[in-house]
Amino acid sequence: MKKSIEALKHEFASLRAGRATPSLLDKVMVNYYGAPTPVNQIAKVTVPEPRMIMIQPWEKSILHDIEVAIMKSDLGLSPNSDGTAIRLSIPALTQERRQELVKTVNKKTEEAKVALRNIRRDGNEDIKKLEKAKEITEDESKRGQESMQKLVDKYVKLADAAKEVKEKEVMEV
Repeated sequence: MKKSIEALKHEFASLRAGRATPSLLDKVMVNYYGAPTPVNQIAKVTVPEPRMIMIQPWEKSILHDIEVAIMKSDLGLSPNSDGTAIRLSIPALTQERRQELVKTVNKKTEEAKVALRNIRRDGNEDIKKLEKAKEITEDESKRGQESMQKLVDKYVKLADAAKEVKEKEVMEV
């Protein structure tokens, strides 16, 4: 369940909220000597200004490959290269785009909740199997299922809290 919440937070970090963060480039893979490699492993990624990301590759020869990978990604950003570094300007979000991002945040949160419910279902099935095999009593089974439900409720609240924080960040002008 912790992994589901961490995955949700990681997804939220990669959503563009009008601010420049190095985590925007986490999903951008560059073909580096035949192997797909994340940008942050082949370049220094910094945020010199609130709306700009600067990428300085360790090797100048891969500058073009990084540009191509950024253009192919679904970020919707166009890289500006000066021969030694790449600058990504993050444009301000429109109200319409903000609402789309909120919908995406809600969708990702719902996916995380489904994952939590699947974990609960698997746990309850295991408890029922133990009860059928007479390894635990009916009361223990009931208590186990109740504690499983309380645990799921706790993690659903964590998912909702993460969603609220991200929605506030996205809607902030």
